[in-house]
Amino acid sequence: MSHRKKAVVLLLGIFVTIVLFLFFQALFMPKYMESMKEGALIAEYDKDSLNHEVVFIGDCEVYENFSPVTLWENYGITSFIRGSASQTIWQSYYLLKDTLRKEKPEVVVFNVLSMQYDQAVSEAYNRMTLDGMEWSDVKVEAVKASMTEEESMITYLLPFFRYHSRWSELTKEDFRYLFRKNIISYNGYLMQTGVKPADVVPEGRLMADYCFSDRCYEYLDGIRQLCREEGITLILIKAPSLYPYWYPQWDSQIQEYAQKYGLVYYNMLEYTEEAGIDYRTDTYDAGLHLNVSGAEKLSVWFGKELTEHYGLTDYRTDPEYARYYDEMKQRYDREKEEQSE
Repeated sequence: MSHRKKAVVLLLGIFVTIVLFLFFQALFMPKYMESMKEGALIAEYDKDSLNHEVVFIGDCEVYENFSPVTLWENYGITSFIRGSASQTIWQSYYLLKDTLRKEKPEVVVFNVLSMQYDQAVSEAYNRMTLDGMEWSDVKVEAVKASMTEEESMITYLLPFFRYHSRWSELTKEDFRYLFRKNIISYNGYLMQTGVKPADVVPEGRLMADYCFSDRCYEYLDGIRQLCREEGITLILIKAPSLYPYWYPQWDSQIQEYAQKYGLVYYNMLEYTEEAGIDYRTDTYDAGLHLNVSGAEKLSVWFGKELTEHYGLTDYRTDPEYARYYDEMKQRYDREKEEQSE
């Protein structure tokens, strides 16, 4: 065999090996379409080509408690929720940094519940935030800040080495969504229509130390500074979830921080009556998260605050935005009906 033919065969072998590697990597990675849907949320941001005046960042208390469809329908507010399960504050910081690579919103809304965590919760939760981010220097920084001692960078660079053992766990879902995934959220909102009343409001256990860690304050400072540098209004919120318990000592620290730096802070647990939220009908899991009824009520109330105090634009007369949100509203209404059957 000539040297040229050997080279062609070698190159062809390398090409086939790479294609097979990428195929099996895609096959083995979790799809998050029919189970653990929270894992699909972060990646959906990059599929939306429109800009957003309001970007929410945080954990499940944002992606299950606010409805961008309702904000649009009532006020013409364009918004996206960059939320993920048990999102840490350093992940919120890097998601904001990632967002600013693509757009500059007028308002960033950050949910402060994650101030209580100064360590990663688990690799599984890390994956549901980090795997969905597009590759960039920001993602590399986010991975470095998030990894547990058992994790390694190579498994994020080449997820095959993390997920190859899933071959025995593959389901129809893995093949059905191998090449194309559905959009499962509504600009980051994950809908739940069920009802499970909050009969008992849980009380917090006594703690030895209520102070937020230096690490968390460093990243909160980072979020604030990113917004200041870009001329973005930063709003701090505590969503109206009844638990995990939000201690008065924690609330005082956020109030003091907001006052020190001239930020607005909404503890929405104090505004539930004004928003019309009824924990007998507006939660699907006994007060941990709001259902779609509660999320719509909260969004109507918060949208009014945003419109009256932050000079947002009503985009409902913009044909491109109107077409996009009208299509999303149709899908939103269909799912609401299907879940309620």
